[in-house]
This record gives sequence, C-alpha cells and structure tokens, in this order.
Amino acid sequence: MRKILLALTRSRAGGTPALLCSPFDKRATAGIIVAREKPGGLRKFMGVHYKDYYKSLGVQRSATDAEIKKSFRKLAREFHPDVAKDKKKAEEKFKEINEAYEVLGDPTKRKKYDELGADWKSGSEFRPPPGRGQPGGFRGGRSADFEFGGTGFSDFFEQMFGAHGRGGSGGVDSRGMRAEDFATRGRDVEGDIMVTLDEVLRGSVRPVTVQHAARTETHQVKIPVGVTEGQRLRLAGRGEAGGSGGEAGDLFLRVRLAKHPDFDVEEHNLIYEAGLAPWEAVLGAEISVPTLDGKVNIKIPAGTQSGQKLRVRGRGLPQRGGSNGDLIVVTRVEVPTHVTEPERKLWEQLGRESKFKPRE
Repeated sequence: MRKILLALTRSRAGGTPALLCSPFDKRATAGIIVAREKPGGLRKFMGVHYKDYYKSLGVQRSATDAEIKKSFRKLAREFHPDVAKDKKKAEEKFKEINEAYEVLGDPTKRKKYDELGADWKSGSEFRPPPGRGQPGGFRGGRSADFEFGGTGFSDFFEQMFGAHGRGGSGGVDSRGMRAEDFATRGRDVEGDIMVTLDEVLRGSVRPVTVQHAARTETHQVKIPVGVTEGQRLRLAGRGEAGGSGGEAGDLFLRVRLAKHPDFDVEEHNLIYEAGLAPWEAVLGAEISVPTLDGKVNIKIPAGTQSGQKLRVRGRGLPQRGGSNGDLIVVTRVEVPTHVTEPERKLWEQLGRESKFKPRE
C-alpha cells in the first residue's frame, strides 16, 4: 500500500494554508491530509477524529432538548467572536459549539449520532459506517473521496451528515462500451458551508479548499447578501474533471446557517424571545432588544400575554428586492423563584386585593 502526502495550496494573504479556514476570518490554520492509495487505483482517506458533541456543549448524553439549547446559548454568548477578547480562540470554539448544536439540536441528527454508541472517546479515530463518506458513481473505474476545508464544519461532520459527491456517468454500458471511450462530463461535487447571520446581512468572500482524488484546489466563494438556509452556491467547472476531454462538473456548497445565541431564523425573519417581569407584562414597559445591527427599544403594551408576538419591521435578514425581513419578539412572562420577605408581603397584598381570576 503506497502512502501519499497531499500538499496544501496557500492563500494569497500571507501565504497561509487555506485549509480549515474559520468562517469568521479569512485567516487559516495549517494542516495536512494523508491518504492511502490501494492497488488498482482505489483511494480512501484515513479515518477522521470522532467529535464528542456532548462534551463540546458541556452536557450529559441524557440531556433534554431544553438543556442542550440553554447550554448552547450560554456558550455561544461567551465565545461569540464579536465579544470575546481572544478572537482566534473564540472563533474556533464558536465553530465547535455551532457544529455540536447543529447535530444535538436536531432530533434526527442526534438520533443518528447517538447510534454510534456511548463508548466513543473524544479524539479517537472514527471510521464512518459502510456506505458513508463514499460518493456514489464511478468514472473510469475509480472511486473518489472529497475533503473540504474552510466550510466551518469538521471532517467528522462531513462524513456523518454532510452532502457528498454526486452524479456522473461511468462504468460499462449495455453494449460493452467503456465510459472512457467517449467524452463524459465530470461528476458534480457537493458539500456544506456554515454561514453566519452577519454574512447573510452583509455578504462575504471566503476561501474554501476541495481535496480531489490527488490534488487540492482553493476557491474564493462569494457568500451573497440574503443567502438562505439550504441554498446551494454553484461554482461552475470546479467539480471533478471530465473524461476523454469532457467538461468538468460543478461544485455545489449547501448553506447551513450558523446557530445564533439570540435569534432563531424563519425564512427572512429573526425570532427573539424576550423575558418580561410580571409587572412589565401587566403595566406595559419599554425594553431594549438586540438586532444584528445593535439594540433597539420597543414598547410592551399593557396586558401583554406570554407568547405574544411583537413585530419590528425591517430588522430581519435581507431578501430579494432590497427589503429586509422582520424581527419578531416573542414575549415570555417570568416569575421570580426567590423573593425577599418585603417582596413576599407585597405579593401577598396583591393576591388579597387583586380581582384577577385566571381560572374562571
């Protein structure tokens, strides 16, 4: 078995290798990929390192969905690159917890991840189950694996949950003719790319590397303003090379919006949950809520109910036509769990004098 060491291309900015570039920064960290070529030309990448997503979020494997969400939001606020002092460390940590929540925050992905078993340890070598990480289709009698860098996702995530190379003709047809005898179009290659809400708002250009059968290519990928979850970014002619002079396939990157500590996303709207004290809900108030461009003040009407939705127009994500979606503030009335003795007396007095009967 012959060992191949695949060299990395270097980005133009300071000659830094473009592999594993953070989605928040155009800088990159060095790394190498080692592959083994088997007799006959079939090639397979070595195992990737298992990711302990529960450890990344600081929760037990038995954690509830609510506990996982709470832990993610706490960590995301702590390590968000906009507020952290150590930007580089925060970027990597934020990317790690985002990936963990992308899996554990989705019931289907979490179930699939849990099926690996609880005996895995962080850092141990992971080899995907049969059929995973092996793109379908053959061309010229060879299979191909694809590795991505700069997308914001680890190799482990790509092996378990990412999109894979697809399409392409090949093999032997019913007349016994080989695909190599004709000019054939190269296979399309598809992967995932993590996009932050700030990139959705302002757009960006990111270096992304693709490891083909025996070469590494770096592409500058434009993230357009207003890009949406699941949208595919197409880089024409950047997929697998064609056979016998045929045109190359395309590279598609499927957008996955990075989770945000404050907002959920529904189409082009941002959803923010605002806690209210009982007196704010009863009497009305003016509160400050975050947006992607800073904070704004909104009025809470007297008699606001828990779960009520208040709309702040134009403070969401960009959409076609130049307009923006809205910020939707969902109210959540909270009661104190601990009160002082003077506070208790006031609540008791309110209970005696109030005519409010919620169960009538």
